[in-house]
Amino acid sequence: MDVGDLTDIFRRVLESDEVSADSDFFLLGGDSLLATRVLSAVARSSGVELDFDDFMDAPTPEALCKKIASLT
Repeated sequence: MDVGDLTDIFRRVLESDEVSADSDFFLLGGDSLLATRVLSAVARSSGVELDFDDFMDAPTPEALCKKIASLT
């Protein structure tokens, strides 16, 4: 899974094209319920199970991509 894939997931979940690799999910209006949708999509696409704390520590597509890479 690369940063482009994660950016696409963020865009889909947030229903916004205004997402870039360094966009903070929560500053764009995301909340904990939407975050679970991102985490579910990540698990389906990459097979990597992340928890909400992982997402809070890495709330941008770029940071989340690095987090996933560190776990695989």
